[in-house]
Amino acid sequence: MLRKNFRTRILKTLFLAGICLVALSSCSSRKDEPLVIWTNNKEFALYIEHYNATHTNSKAILVYKEEPSRSLPPAKDEPTPDLVIGSWLKNSTTRKYFSPLDYLFQENGLNRSIFYEQIIDYGVINEKQYIIPISFNTPMIAYDARQDGNLPAKKTINLEQIKQAAISFNTLDKSQNYTAMGFAPIWDADFLYFVSKVMGASYREKGTNFSWNENAMANTVAYLKKWTQDANRDTTTEQNFNFKYLPMPEYKQVMSGRCLFAYMTSRDFFTLLPSQSQPLGFKWIEQNGSLAIEDSIISVGLYKHAKHTKQAEQFLSWFFTEQTQIELLDLQEQLKLDTRIFGIASGFSSIIQVNEKSYTSHYPQLLGALPDAKTLTLPNILPYRWQSLKEQVIVPYLEESINTDSTKTPATLEDRIADWGKQFF
Repeated sequence: MLRKNFRTRILKTLFLAGICLVALSSCSSRKDEPLVIWTNNKEFALYIEHYNATHTNSKAILVYKEEPSRSLPPAKDEPTPDLVIGSWLKNSTTRKYFSPLDYLFQENGLNRSIFYEQIIDYGVINEKQYIIPISFNTPMIAYDARQDGNLPAKKTINLEQIKQAAISFNTLDKSQNYTAMGFAPIWDADFLYFVSKVMGASYREKGTNFSWNENAMANTVAYLKKWTQDANRDTTTEQNFNFKYLPMPEYKQVMSGRCLFAYMTSRDFFTLLPSQSQPLGFKWIEQNGSLAIEDSIISVGLYKHAKHTKQAEQFLSWFFTEQTQIELLDLQEQLKLDTRIFGIASGFSSIIQVNEKSYTSHYPQLLGALPDAKTLTLPNILPYRWQSLKEQVIVPYLEESINTDSTKTPATLEDRIADWGKQFF
């Protein structure tokens, strides 16, 4: 019987084992030393344990790094990583630490055709495969499944459809106060950012910061402001409604009957307990024929000074197969962990058939509702501190700029970037 917090226990066990193994490595030959994997993805504790249990000639250890992309190169007193797994591995600061992996597809049996074409191409830099994407997540809108008849029949929905359905859901009392409000963009910072992306903000790495499309940002602000004015009167009304009626998790918000929609990602939705997610419906947010993949794609790279290259190749050849990943999904289900896990490394697999054959059995709501491969759109190359830039610069700019009640001119993105640089460099 597995005890509570299994993943944390396994993670600590593997980490401590790793320290011991590394300490003993000076007494063993290189071929007997363990493969060292850096990651902050806790699911890999389970994957590595399964790999070690099924391989007698190769072992791996996990070294937990809160931000793998910012941990390279390794300090002099710590083990050299062989594989690095995490987000933000493609930017110019990080990618220089990896070796090309094209030969794995030519000599070691990895097959490019099993991957989503645009997702495997995401790992290509200067026509060489430097990293291999492992998993990804997609944006969605969740709602009370009893509202299905009031929404488009397709498995996708666009921004204007969300807005119009939300307006139709609105309810006022005799005093013209809202007792139900379909949705307000200001309620969710990630939604504001998402709208800017799909409206063409085109964020991309530029040095240690980023560039963007100024016209698209201006259009985003104008669109979101008009949404508030058309649907919910003004920003203060939206915020007051949210404070009064919606101080609860997203899934409970839509089940309360007070709002129609909640913005989520596939990871958010499918880590809900079945009792929480079964009363809900969802639709992928597709804009202009594209479904924008979340920025934080989990990928793996081979460190250019890796000491155990052959073991790394063996691990990658084992992991990137349909059979292995289906086994791992089944194993996660059998363990019945207290903390629910979504898919491979907390997302959809980069391998098409794994999603199509296995996800629909583990997550029945995906039956007939998997994202269409041809619509998936990848983010641009983003700086390794993107999460901080997004939270400290972009989101506050959008929140202030779309406020219909503010008379203050918001600080520009340029000024915010300068302030951010003073704090974090």
